[in-house]
This record gives sequence, C-alpha cells and structure tokens, in this order.
Amino acid sequence: MYDTILVPTDGSDPANRAVEHALILADRYGADLHAMYCVETHRYGEPALSSTELIVDNLEDQGAAMLEEISDRADSSGIDCRWNVCHGRPWEEVRKKGAKIDADLIVIGYQGQSHTRTDRIGSVAERIVRTADRPVLTA
Repeated sequence: MYDTILVPTDGSDPANRAVEHALILADRYGADLHAMYCVETHRYGEPALSSTELIVDNLEDQGAAMLEEISDRADSSGIDCRWNVCHGRPWEEVRKKGAKIDADLIVIGYQGQSHTRTDRIGSVAERIVRTADRPVLTA
C-alpha cells in the first residue's frame, strides 16, 4: 500500500507522534522512510555572516540531531530511512519533497512547536492537508 513515506518533524509532541505512526507504517508495509526538518528562514533570513547565521546553524544542528535519531530508530527496525535538513517555508518544502520522492503518504503532526492552542490544527499542517496532491495523515 505504501512504498515511500515522508515524515517532517520539528521536534514537537505532535510531530513525535507522527514519527511513531510513520515508523509503524513503514515497518508494516516495508516502505522507505524519508524524514525532514525545515529551518524556517523566512523568520530569520538566510545566513550571511551575522547573528542570524548562528541561529540558523543552531537550528540546522538541532534538526540534524532529531533526524539522526529517527534514522537510528528506523535502522534498528530494518527500515530504510533517508533524511535531510532544508531551508524555506515548511509547508512548501514538504510539498516539494513529497513530489520529489513521489511519497505515497505524508505523516505530519497536527500542530508544531509554535502553535499555542491545543484545540486547533496548526497552520503548516493545515496548508499541507489543504494543498497536498497526495494522502496526508495527521497525528
């Protein structure tokens, strides 16, 4: 049913639940897992020898650490996992990545770290659900 699953993360609790679902589905269906973290450079700008560069570098490192952990967990279950850190608007980058890898499913947390209301879907998840040209599962 699923050959390729994309799971974006920001380290939030809902994103971690999405990772759990993605790992279970990848294991069940023998799917390849692609994990991604997007540095929201529209908030900070692209790095250019300033304090912004330090912030972006720190976010890249945090994202890479999260993705390496996901990859290690996948590897221990025999799941092929690739990961990448990108820059841009997360909802746009998720859509691009989904198209590039021809994902059969995107598994995403229903809201991220910057969301303060627990009773509503986050803006990134909402945009992905609304605009994706492939199935999306929110967790």
